[in-house]
Amino acid sequence: MPLRATLAVALSILVCAPLHADDDAQRRAQALAQDAIIVDTHVDAPGILSETWADLGVAAPDREFDYPRARQGGLDIAFMSIYTSAREDEQGRARQSAHAQIDAVEALVQRHPDKFAILTSPADVERLREGGRVLLPLGMENGAPLGDDLAQVQAFFDRGIRYITLAHSAANRISDSSYGVERKWDGLSPFGRQVVAEMNRLGIMVDVSHVSDAAAAQAIELSTVPVIASHSAFRHFTPGFERNISDELARAIADRGGVVQVPFGTAFVNPQAATDMQARFRARAEFDRRNAELAAAGKPTEDAAAFEAAWERDHPTPSTPLSAVLDQIDHGVKLLGVDHVGIGSDFDGVGGELADGLRSVADFPNLVAGLQARGYPDEDIRKILGENLLRVWREVEAGARR
Repeated sequence: MPLRATLAVALSILVCAPLHADDDAQRRAQALAQDAIIVDTHVDAPGILSETWADLGVAAPDREFDYPRARQGGLDIAFMSIYTSAREDEQGRARQSAHAQIDAVEALVQRHPDKFAILTSPADVERLREGGRVLLPLGMENGAPLGDDLAQVQAFFDRGIRYITLAHSAANRISDSSYGVERKWDGLSPFGRQVVAEMNRLGIMVDVSHVSDAAAAQAIELSTVPVIASHSAFRHFTPGFERNISDELARAIADRGGVVQVPFGTAFVNPQAATDMQARFRARAEFDRRNAELAAAGKPTEDAAAFEAAWERDHPTPSTPLSAVLDQIDHGVKLLGVDHVGIGSDFDGVGGELADGLRSVADFPNLVAGLQARGYPDEDIRKILGENLLRVWREVEAGARR
């Protein structure tokens, strides 16, 4: 017997075996993570790929998603977030940026067809998973690339987009944002209502993360199929932080068969960090408004990098335990039922500001172990890890066929 095993046996006899119990729990969590279908609805790899290429088919230590760690953590399906900013929208660059990011994901798959595959339908999961591939469906974070052209919904569907987050950090032509001080549309715009209908027709999931409460309520009501919140924690823990979903809206999503996907980012699951994030977006909006006025007056503008550095200095990220994410899941399950909660990590999207123990795609077994320790049966954990999201996706596809 190896020395390590001998010592473990001796120690377990002395202290009534807690060491074996811990090891067994970890093995059990690892086994379930590998056997279950894990679906993460929000990984921000594409934006970084298009800016600074990294071969994610091999170890990429400066990223939170790569193939080796995805397989280590049991991740099977990672929605690649095609994110465009409000600034890109203002400058007319959002559509090109979205296409460039899709190109980057396709290039990654072409480099490693044995490791990755684009996923456009849940019907293809089992076939494409063969050989240990990690499947990469596409989600558009911010509907800005659509502009005001309804035909672009079809165009991006043809490129693989399977959910659209209607807005992001500012109102666009579709919807108001949860971060916006002023509300341009009082929810969805008339064009936004057309977009929701077209998404239903094509089989694109409607995502209400990031949008204002009014916009979310209207989208949920208008949609003829279930909607999702691809990466929204519960506002129950962060009062006043509209970016997180209210219990009322979460219930409306669940009542229509949808799912709320819980993120791991500190800013969503830690109350102080959430307060800081809300304040940051508003301070940055005021900074940009002030700079626009200075530029219009022909005066020197303020340094954006200096603004960001000062904010980071004055608002350090608080440490956040994994239990904060587990508490979010507990709340969702109690509020909505276990069939309406999932996970949308926001890996590579929050600058490394993540809950302890959930730092990369290798860490899903830690989440599983935490849920098992809280008494969740394995069949319920499987639902949270991915079965719920796949069910909703199938229902959205079925609605399109109808």
